Amino acid sequence: MMIIFRLFWESLVMAVQTFRGNRLRSMLTLLGITIGIFAIISVFTAVDSLEMNIRESVSSLGDDVVYIQKWPWAPPEGEEDYPWWKYLNRPLVTMKENDYIRNNSRLAAQSCLVATTQRTVKYGNNSAENITIMGASDGFQEIRSFEIAEGRYFSPFEVTGGKNIAVVGADLAEELFESESPVGKEVKISGFKVTILGVTKKEGQGTFDDNNLDELVLLPIHFMKNIVDLRSESANPQIWVEAREGVDVDDLSMELTSLLRSVRRLSPMDENNFALNQTSIINNQLDQLFKVINIAGFFIGIFSIIVGGFGIANIMFVSVKERTHIIGIEKAIGAKNWFILMEFLVESIILSLIGGVVGLLIIGIGTLVINLTGNFTMYLTMGNILLGLGISSAIGLISGFAPAWQAARMNPVVAINTTF
Repeated sequence: MMIIFRLFWESLVMAVQTFRGNRLRSMLTLLGITIGIFAIISVFTAVDSLEMNIRESVSSLGDDVVYIQKWPWAPPEGEEDYPWWKYLNRPLVTMKENDYIRNNSRLAAQSCLVATTQRTVKYGNNSAENITIMGASDGFQEIRSFEIAEGRYFSPFEVTGGKNIAVVGADLAEELFESESPVGKEVKISGFKVTILGVTKKEGQGTFDDNNLDELVLLPIHFMKNIVDLRSESANPQIWVEAREGVDVDDLSMELTSLLRSVRRLSPMDENNFALNQTSIINNQLDQLFKVINIAGFFIGIFSIIVGGFGIANIMFVSVKERTHIIGIEKAIGAKNWFILMEFLVESIILSLIGGVVGLLIIGIGTLVINLTGNFTMYLTMGNILLGLGISSAIGLISGFAPAWQAARMNPVVAINTTF
C-alpha cells in the first residue's frame, strides 16, 4: 500500500513540476483535453437533457392511459412507412362510444371524450390569439392530473349540463387579466360569454404543447359543441381511457379493441378502423432516435479527444527526455522497470484528468447558467461526469504509454550519463 501511495505522490509531484516547468506548453496541451472533454460531454449532456425533457413530457400523458383516436402515433409495428391513406377515411370517435366504454369496460377506471380547437380569447381590451380550447367530459380531472391554483374545477353536473364556464391556464390568466383575479370574470370565445371558475397551477413548458395547460382554456364538452362541431376533423376528438390500478395497459387495450369493434359493428374479417395509442409507442421511437444521436455525438467529440491525446503524448515525450538523467539514477538505486513505467503513466493520467476536470467545470457552469436564465432544463448527470473522467483517464493512459515504455526500457548507465 505504501509503495502505491509513494508512486502516486511522486507522479503527482512530477506532474505539477512538468506543468510549472513550461506553463504555456502545458496549458496548450491541457487545452486540447479540455476542449475534447467539453465537446463530447456537452454533446451527451445536451442529448440527455433533451431526452429527459421529452420523456418528462411523455410521462405527463400517463403510462396507464390509452388514447383512442383516428390516427395512430407511429407506423404499424415492424413497418417503417406510415400508411396515412388507410387511416384517412376512418370515422372519428364519438360521445356515444365514450359512454359505451364507460358502461361496459371492466378494466377501465375512467374514460373521457376530449376535443380541441384554436380560438381568440378576449377580456375587455385584452385578447390572446390562437389559444387552444379544450372541451372535456367528466373523468378528465382524474385522468389528466393537474392542480387548481385559484378557484375550482367543474362539478359533474356542470359538465353534463353544458354550462358556459371555463378553467384557464396560469400563463393565459396572466396575459389576459394581468394583476386581476380571473375567478368570476367573463371572457369571450367565438362570441360566447364564458365565466372563469378556476386557474390551473403553472406547469412549465413541455415538449407536447397540446398537453400543457398553461396557455389553454378548459370547457365542459357539452358547451364545447357550441364552438366546434365535435364530429369534424378540426375538433380532433379522442377518448382517453385510464386503466384500473393493477391492470396492465395492454390488457386494457385488448378489451377496448373488443368493445370498439362491437360498437362499430365490425365483422371478424374487417380491420380495426381506430387507433389505440399509448406512451410506450413514443418511448420506443425515442429509444431508437436517441441511440442514433448518442452514437453520432460520440463520433463528433472523439476527434477532439484524439487531438488532446496527441498533446499529452507530446508533453510526456518531452518530460521523459528532460528527466533521462533522473531516470538513470532511479534505476541505478534499484527502481524496477514497472515502477518507472507506472510513474510516467500515472503522471500522464493526472495531467489528462486536470484537463478533463476543467472541461467538466465549464460544462457545469454552462448548465447552471442555462437553468437559471432559460426555460429548458439541462441535466449534467453523474453518469456523464464519470464518463468524462473515465475518458480523460483512458486518454492519459493511452497517450502516456509510449513515453512511459521508452522511459522504463532505458539503459541506466546511458541514462545516468545523459545531460541536457
